[in-house]
Order: sequence, then structure tokens, then C-alpha cells
Amino acid sequence: MERAGRLVRKMKVSPGITDPETRAQMAWRVAAGKYTAAKTRPTNLVRGTLVVEVEDIVWQRQLNAIRHFLLRNLHRELGEALVTEIDFRPMPRRLVPQRAETARPTVEGIQDPVMGLLYQQSKKKEMA
Repeated sequence: MERAGRLVRKMKVSPGITDPETRAQMAWRVAAGKYTAAKTRPTNLVRGTLVVEVEDIVWQRQLNAIRHFLLRNLHRELGEALVTEIDFRPMPRRLVPQRAETARPTVEGIQDPVMGLLYQQSKKKEMA
């Protein structure tokens, strides 16, 4: 049975699919395994080096220790030595979306946001 990486090279498909960077990113999921792929994100391929973002520095150290195994798996999946090195970088912490508790804060006990806004505007006119 042939690997998908070898088959894609032989097929006549759009250039976006056969782009080396796209192929390396897709092969990462299989080469790294489900658990590791869930904790990492391949971002780009620069002169043969696959840049992979990891959750934190602990993951970076652990994956650096098994870098050679991951490279071997990538070569096997791609069918060629497209990736010569892997650079693990801690990814910036992403904030999850947060839901507001109220649409707008109440104004001096007025629950209706429109009435509260009108009240604030009338107070500003009074002060001016």
C-alpha cells in the first residue's frame, strides 16, 4: 500500500494541495499522533524546518527529546525528506471568549438600559 504523500505527488491536483507546506502540516497530525497533535499546531515550513507551536515550555522540552522519531515519522508519511528539522515554539496563550453577565451595567438602580442611558444624558445636560 502506498502512502498518501506519495500518491498526492503523482496525482494531477490543484497546487494548493501539493504545496510542500500544506503537505507537511497535514502529515504532522499522523506523524505526531492524536494526543500530541491536539496539543500542538504546525504553522509553517521555512527552508526545510517545520515550525510547530506547542502549549508551553514543558511540551517544548518533551517534544525536543523525541524530535528524531517525529522526523522519521514525517519522512515516512510524506514519502520524502521534505522536512529536515522541527522547531518547537511555545504558542501565545489564547483567551477564550467570555460571556457578559449583563448587557450593560445598571445605572443607579435603573434596570432598563435605554432608560438608564436617557437618565445619564439628562444628568449631563443638567450639569452643563
